[in-house]
Amino acid sequence: MTAFLVGVAFFLVANLAGGLVRVIRGPTQADRVIAAQLFGTTGVAILLVLSVAADSRPLMDTALIFALLAVVMTVVFVKRGWVRAPGTPTAPEDA
Repeated sequence: MTAFLVGVAFFLVANLAGGLVRVIRGPTQADRVIAAQLFGTTGVAILLVLSVAADSRPLMDTALIFALLAVVMTVVFVKRGWVRAPGTPTAPEDA
């Protein structure tokens, strides 16, 4: 079972490599935001799989902290990096 879980962790790391390509070559800002969220989610999944494989509670706690940081990172990324298209309303009442 441990070998299977380590294999799953390696698969998730390969998934991160695909996400890195999307961050670098993403044609739009939305692609980059989604790829950044993929990093957070996959990082948490890797830590959870390894925590089960190693029977380690501190890795589970670290995964929980990373899950919270991934949400904060995405909000900051959207707030600071999102470029609004010209003519796009800023609020629903402007539409």
